[in-house]
Amino acid sequence: MEIGGVLGPCSYQRFLFVLEGNVEIELGTTHQVLGRDDYAYLPQGTEHRLIAAEASRLAVIEKAYRTVEGISPHKPIVASEPKAAGQALMGDPDLVVRGLLPDTMAFDFAVNTMTYQPGAALGMVEVHVMEHGLLMLEGGGIYRLDDEWYPVTAGDFIWMGPYCPQWFGAIGKTAAKYLIYKDWNRHPLR
Repeated sequence: MEIGGVLGPCSYQRFLFVLEGNVEIELGTTHQVLGRDDYAYLPQGTEHRLIAAEASRLAVIEKAYRTVEGISPHKPIVASEPKAAGQALMGDPDLVVRGLLPDTMAFDFAVNTMTYQPGAALGMVEVHVMEHGLLMLEGGGIYRLDDEWYPVTAGDFIWMGPYCPQWFGAIGKTAAKYLIYKDWNRHPLR
C-alpha cells in the first residue's frame, strides 16, 4: 500500500498480516495502528478501513465464510504475532508454532507461523486433505512438494494441493519462519 492508501471492507472474511510499514485499522469508532508482525481477523461483513500511515506491505487472505449450524462467527481480532503463545511442534523446541486464530469451530480456516531454528526440520513428511499455502517471512530452507525439492527464501510463496506430500528443513545461520494458511474445521468435500 502506498502512503495514504485505503483498503475498504469486502464481502468476505479477511485476515491481514503486516509485513512492512504501519497501517491504521478503523473498526467502528476504534482506531488502532498495526506494525510489522501485527495482524487482524475481520469476520465477513465487518465494516472496517485500513489506511497506510506509510508505504506498507501486507499479506491478505480473503475467503467466503462457511457456516455451521449453531456456531456463531467470531468477533474481530487485532493482535501481534510475537505475543501469540508458541508451542514446540511434536516436542521439538527448535520448531515453534504460533496459532494466530483460536482453534474453535467459529473459524473455517487456520493461520499460524512456524519458526525453525537453523538446521531444524519437520520430523516427518506431511500429507493434508486440504489445500493450503505459505509465505516465507524470514530465512530460508528446502521445501519438498511431492517428489520435487525447492530452495525457498523470504518472500517466496508456496501453494500446496490436497494430498501433496510435503516437508521443510531450515538451511542457513538464521531462523526460518513462514506464515501458513489452511482450511480448517470444515469437511473438505463440502
